[in-house]
Amino acid sequence: MTDYFKEISRIKKICYPNNGQLDTVIGTRHYINIHYDKELNLNFLSHIRYTSKFHLLRLFKRYYGQTPKQYLIDKRLMKSKELLTSGQGIADTCFDVGFGSPSSFSTLFKRKFGLKPTEFQKRATFAKSDNI
Repeated sequence: MTDYFKEISRIKKICYPNNGQLDTVIGTRHYINIHYDKELNLNFLSHIRYTSKFHLLRLFKRYYGQTPKQYLIDKRLMKSKELLTSGQGIADTCFDVGFGSPSSFSTLFKRKFGLKPTEFQKRATFAKSDNI
C-alpha cells in the first residue's frame, strides 16, 4: 500500500469511523441516483437498507447535508434541466423525472433555478441557435 492510500485510509477512519453507516448512506444515494424517476419515500428507502427511517434520515443529513427527499428532488430537477435543454416538452419532462404534477414541478424548478421551465427552455433553445 502506498503512502497516499495509507493517508487516505487514516483520514477516512477519522472522518467516517463507522463503515456500516457509510455503506447505508452511500447505498441509499446510489439507489436514488438510479431510481429517481420512481416513487420513492423514506419508508421504502429505509426498508431496502434494513434500517429505521429516522436513523436513515439522520445519517443521510449528516453525511450529505440534506435529507433523502431533498436529494431526490435536486436529482430530479437536474435531470429535468438536461431533458428540457434537449427539447423535450415540459409535461413529458415532469412525468419522466418522477414528479406527480406539472404545477409542483414548475414551482420547484423556479425555486431552484430562478426561472420557470418554459423560460428555461426558451433560453436554452435560444442559446443553442446562437451556437449553430
